[in-house]
Amino acid sequence: MSKTRVYVVTGADSGLGKAVADRLAIRGEVITCGTSESVDIRADLTTSAGRAHLIEEVRSRGDGRLDGVVAAAGMGSVRAETVALNYFGTIAVLEGLRESLARSDAPSVIVVSSSSTLNRGSRALVRACLRGNEIRALATARRLMRTGRGSQLYRSSKIALNHWIRAAAVTPEWSGHGVVLNAVAPGIIATDVVMRTWERDRGLLETALPQPLGIPGPVAPVADLLAFMVSPENRFVTGQIVYCDGGTDALMRKMRPQEQYLRYRLRDVVRMLRESRRQARR
Repeated sequence: MSKTRVYVVTGADSGLGKAVADRLAIRGEVITCGTSESVDIRADLTTSAGRAHLIEEVRSRGDGRLDGVVAAAGMGSVRAETVALNYFGTIAVLEGLRESLARSDAPSVIVVSSSSTLNRGSRALVRACLRGNEIRALATARRLMRTGRGSQLYRSSKIALNHWIRAAAVTPEWSGHGVVLNAVAPGIIATDVVMRTWERDRGLLETALPQPLGIPGPVAPVADLLAFMVSPENRFVTGQIVYCDGGTDALMRKMRPQEQYLRYRLRDVVRMLRESRRQARR
């Protein structure tokens, strides 16, 4: 008899996180995490203590096995805490739960990114995040705020997440244990948070991130995609940033992502040439 799959969903208080948690609850056990009383584990992921608390609580449940993590916790405020939560909180939780995921026969992780990552962020902030230097990253975030560039915090933290996922997914620590690790980058969708300020922000968002399929987009298709990406059916997609954005990426970047092709070391080029010639002589 197969075991019930166990999932962790952060940011499950509301919005996209709650929508995904509801879908996964039909398939297995869901441990919901957030900051309100409506979730199973309350933890403030902007702090080290909150991150450690969530990890310890999850590890202490059941047999220590974890089949999937949906990292949906995030914020977009012009505050340094946005970087602390979106990047450092997410990475700490994922790394802290990696051993539990390795006990599953089909472990998956999906992270919520953003279509805002199609725009350039702060290179200094992204670099500090990727170096794991939270003190410097938060100091950089505060400097951006002081100089009127606070709008870069959210997308920069998500850009750093995208880079981390691409790099980590193919390492022995993750792929070596069969863990598929991806991100979904939603466009502007009709969550409660977006709709509260929609009339104020509409002109800016429609110009910055046009969506051919309509703006704001529906929540359900994004939640469905997240649920699939963390399901046991997804065993071969990893290291990908999947834009579920109503067409923004295709409209704005057009063919540019296809203009950069694989590059090989010289010794690999020589090896492939020799092999292709050998095959041609057959």
